[in-house]
Amino acid sequence: MKKYKIAVIEGDGIGREVVPEGLRVVEAVGRKFDFGLTWSHFDWSCERFVKTGRMMPEDGLDQLKDCDAIFLGAVGFPGVPDHVSLWGLLIPIRRGFRQYVNLRPAKLLRGIQSPIRNFEAGDIDICVVRENNEGEYSQIGGRLYSGTEDELAVQQAIFTRRGCDRVIRYAFELARTRKKHVTSATKSNGIVFTMPFWDERFAEIRSEFPEVAADQFHIDILTAHFVRYPDRFDVVVGSNLFGDILSDLSAAVVGSIGIAPSANLNPEREYPSMFEPVHGSAPDIAGKNIANPIAQICSGAMMLEHLGEAAAAKEIDRAVTKMLAEDGPKTPDLGGKASTAEVGEAVAAEVSLAQPTSLRL
Repeated sequence: MKKYKIAVIEGDGIGREVVPEGLRVVEAVGRKFDFGLTWSHFDWSCERFVKTGRMMPEDGLDQLKDCDAIFLGAVGFPGVPDHVSLWGLLIPIRRGFRQYVNLRPAKLLRGIQSPIRNFEAGDIDICVVRENNEGEYSQIGGRLYSGTEDELAVQQAIFTRRGCDRVIRYAFELARTRKKHVTSATKSNGIVFTMPFWDERFAEIRSEFPEVAADQFHIDILTAHFVRYPDRFDVVVGSNLFGDILSDLSAAVVGSIGIAPSANLNPEREYPSMFEPVHGSAPDIAGKNIANPIAQICSGAMMLEHLGEAAAAKEIDRAVTKMLAEDGPKTPDLGGKASTAEVGEAVAAEVSLAQPTSLRL
């Protein structure tokens, strides 16, 4: 039996509620497909920061580097500034482990009502590829004359040829396996240096993939097209900031951010990759047992696919799709009254009941 060592960071807020349901489902599918999982739990969170002054210990990355993957819940809680919690845990992991692809799929499933009219299950199937290591989210900058009328803040955006090329190339390679269409998010009419450079790199990489259709839109009109014509898009690639915005929008378009999974990938597999839901820690509903665990569960499916357990990943996706389509339990964000645990239990039960579709790939 093959075994995987997975680092588990529940984090903050609803992360502590949805992660156990994700573990429940992954364990159920592991029993079915005959692989084992060893969970290494880490209490890294805002609560830890309040107690120790650090989101994670100084040797945190060393503690994670020998794991096969990282399963994360959510980061952030009132009382700890968001930039402190994010830069103290999530971003150091993404950058230290060269997780330069943030993959965020959004698909309209049967049983979920899109807020956009006249679209049915399967019509909307978007995969946002977000650059995850540089771009607008840099540590270069600073503030001067704090507290005076002359106070100013400067923030530098960093775009490198290597950084742009590798994420754009990943998007085209992904599109080859899907509908063979890549859209680039840009803003080169207003951002005079970095965005024209991004456009140049997109054009260069595009020439390597003549079989893949490609287009580009400025981010402002692209957000409008996501709402009006979401069925037109396949793979959408963007910078750190643009990809972040578009992935939340695509999740809303298909019904709820509570069903949107993501993967922080090191495609070369030199370091562990990290899997987490797109939603945040949602402190307003934390502790109420009403958070939707589907995003966390489907992040588990993405983790298994990355680990080579493709059949097990498909089984989780099948179970989630079947439960939603057949009017299974739904949390309030999807118009239901079920608890977090009830949804997790239902998916795990469906996984356990069905027969395996194939052997491990």
